[in-house]
Amino acid sequence: MNPWLLTAPAALASVTGLTIYGAVHPRAQLFGPTICNTPSPRQLAITFDDGPNPAITPKLLDLLDRYQARATFFLIGRFARECQHLVREISARGHVIGNHTQTHPNLLWLGPAQIRDELCRCQDAVATASGAPPKWFRPPWGMRSPWLAKPARELDLRVVMWSLIPGDWRAQTGEWLIERMEPIANHANDIATHTGSGDVLCLHDGSHRSQNADRTHTLAALEYWLPRWRELGLEFVTIEEAVRTPAS
Repeated sequence: MNPWLLTAPAALASVTGLTIYGAVHPRAQLFGPTICNTPSPRQLAITFDDGPNPAITPKLLDLLDRYQARATFFLIGRFARECQHLVREISARGHVIGNHTQTHPNLLWLGPAQIRDELCRCQDAVATASGAPPKWFRPPWGMRSPWLAKPARELDLRVVMWSLIPGDWRAQTGEWLIERMEPIANHANDIATHTGSGDVLCLHDGSHRSQNADRTHTLAALEYWLPRWRELGLEFVTIEEAVRTPAS
């Protein structure tokens, strides 16, 4: 029997497993470098996907203002074009805006030209509204592709993943989500030793399916946690601030 017939299935399974790992795991660097943590346990980077959302984003901006918390918003291009005033408001309040593609597809199933088009159209939508294209990118569902690294590099975009994604889009109650976000408070205990890295929290202020999604549970959970995180000594930073700050 041809030895290739024995080894081919195992080799194919190995390649498939490696591809899935590279596409899905937040820390995987197979398809280009990713940012998953802040450099210090003192720093918490709160990020939001799928906006801007007229039903929630303004309330969220007011809540963040109350606790002097800056965040990073990964916007869907078609929503950014529909809600240019919200894009400008996010930027005016000191938050960082990132690219979350034009239509929120799964990049793993797209070819190079389609991926580039998704990134470019979102860049243009945000730049039209805010005056500057994003420097940061988060792939929808965290799914990357072998074809992502080149257009991201050409557009000067850095890929941002997360250390905690509590699933706020499926939260049935605020209490459920509050409990799912507790690991950040537990991790904050590392501050005492000044060791380790900090968290990048992935939440959602909108839905990729349509505008005006109900994200009141996300709002309620943040109303609970923001003052408590502040009392624990956490500093709220944007991804941009986290990356340019040395580890401490």
